[in-house]
Amino acid sequence: MLTTIIFIIVLAVLIFVHEFGHFVVARACGIRVDAFKIGFGPKIFSWKSGETEYGLNLIPFGGYVKIFGEDPNEENTKGPDSSRSFVNKARWQQSLVLLAGIAFNLIFAGLIYISVFTSGVTATTDGFERYTSDFTNNRVMVTAVTVGSPAEKAGILMGDVIVAVMNPATSTGKTGLPVATFADSKDQTTTISSIQSIINASHGSSVNVLVKRKDSVRTIQVAPVSGLVSGVYAIGISMDSVGDLKLPFFSAIYEGIRYAGIMVSQTISGLWQFFGNIFHGTANFADVAGPVGIAGIVGSAAELGFTYLLMITALISINLAVVNLIPFPALDGGRFLFVLIEGAIQKRISPKFTNFVNSVGFFLLIALMLIITYKDIAKLIK
Repeated sequence: MLTTIIFIIVLAVLIFVHEFGHFVVARACGIRVDAFKIGFGPKIFSWKSGETEYGLNLIPFGGYVKIFGEDPNEENTKGPDSSRSFVNKARWQQSLVLLAGIAFNLIFAGLIYISVFTSGVTATTDGFERYTSDFTNNRVMVTAVTVGSPAEKAGILMGDVIVAVMNPATSTGKTGLPVATFADSKDQTTTISSIQSIINASHGSSVNVLVKRKDSVRTIQVAPVSGLVSGVYAIGISMDSVGDLKLPFFSAIYEGIRYAGIMVSQTISGLWQFFGNIFHGTANFADVAGPVGIAGIVGSAAELGFTYLLMITALISINLAVVNLIPFPALDGGRFLFVLIEGAIQKRISPKFTNFVNSVGFFLLIALMLIITYKDIAKLIK
């Protein structure tokens, strides 16, 4: 229930940011805005201020701004208030309105990254070498656990901090396998390679992995296996060297913008690869998360801490921006493509055609979301 509530709040905030971008720029361009609502379906409550109706609807997976003339018809193209219609504005103004939601999501993500770098964030030391002296509380964290692996079966979780790895026969480390030890003090560190070496040296014998989870330390016994990683024994975890990084304000601005750019690039690359695999018939929908899958990711981030929740919120905001930029009917990118085509041919495309194409695109997107949601639920049940 808590995960659901957090997810709904995160989604509502991101939708508000996106739609607020359309709203602000449309009003600035002199376009009439008839409605600004979060959610779909039955109305929970609404109110009217000026000419715009604001409201909250029951189904939280979306939202919309009803811009006068965005879907062309006789009234908004030739009616008494047609001068304030989206369809009758200059194409550069139409473009600004369509791209505003995307821009606001990207700006919002950048502001989140700047804020967490300013206030302090758990970050990987890789890629931030210039700030080595600014890191505190260096540690090795479990960043992923392979499904069905010995680590998962033993109870190791993503976010666990590895405190030590040792032979169960000794707690001192003086005999048996070597011991990798980590403590919060600055004079003791654990490298990922040393942990991997100790696990491999077990040759399948059980080892004790001491992990710190929240404020408690627990010992988990796990037997490494061969085959998970070629040529070595492993327990099925991914690890990263992390620490707490707090930057001066101007450095935080630079790194926040830079990190947002990296996330945008990686998101575009991932989507490009996914759609390429669709055309080749090799796409795996299990690699894509719908509302249920995203809710689980948000819940896991919230369990790790508020900073993690902020970081995943920024990443979802970037994904929302990039997906909306795709030139597919009903998405902002698809509508923007129509504006570009009209500018190239210097002629308005038939309103009936654009409305039909956008309607078909909308239903295809809903169908895709239902398929992905089904996959998410199936994974949960499994």
